[in-house]
Amino acid sequence: MSDEVEVPESHPRYESLLTRHRIEAGVDRGITSRQGLIAQGRGEAYDYLLGERTIESADRAERAAAAYILQADHAVVSVNGNAAALVPGELVELAEATGADLEVNLFNRTEERIHAIAEYLREHGAEAVLGLEADGRIPGLDHERAKVDADGIGDADVVLVPLEDGDRAEALGEMGKTELVVDLNPLSRSAQVATVPIIDNIVRAIPNVTAHARELADDPEAQRDAIEAFDADEALSAAERAIRDGE
Repeated sequence: MSDEVEVPESHPRYESLLTRHRIEAGVDRGITSRQGLIAQGRGEAYDYLLGERTIESADRAERAAAAYILQADHAVVSVNGNAAALVPGELVELAEATGADLEVNLFNRTEERIHAIAEYLREHGAEAVLGLEADGRIPGLDHERAKVDADGIGDADVVLVPLEDGDRAEALGEMGKTELVVDLNPLSRSAQVATVPIIDNIVRAIPNVTAHARELADDPEAQRDAIEAFDADEALSAAERAIRDGE
């Protein structure tokens, strides 16, 4: 099956249908688990409530996330099946723009899926993909997402965790890592424990972080300003207001 299905751009749900088809294609390719279809639907519901737009607080979060990645000693972008299906090229561009590593990390982990996702990222331009060795562990987790590369997420000081699950988000925080979380639900445990909660659709968030990173790349002072100006609690509150009141 092709990764893209013909959807007329005039369709009022064009973007939404396109992302759904990408997830379906990901399942067909062995990249996305069937549970990922449920996760996509849940996220899409929150995106409706946010007006399917990047709100101002999310853009500030994306700018702060870019600054954190640029200032990191070792930044890693964690990739799961849904993220790989939805924004493979965009993740590669972010890694290239910032020098971050890409690492595959899955809850429903099989060697076949790990290698399929790594190959898919390479098809979209990635030169190196971590996550195949899984020679390290995140303390306190019993499931497959505890498995990481010791010289990848295990060694990172900053981790971007798009479409994350809450218990790993908490565990990474307890390891002292700076977490940048993309999650459309501001009430989720992942968003609540993140250093930078990005309450936005991943298809908008990743390109926005990359754009900010390119703008901030040669300006350490602007990077510091972006980090200092960001307040996670304010960002979460703003997202809740946008959902509740349409602000």
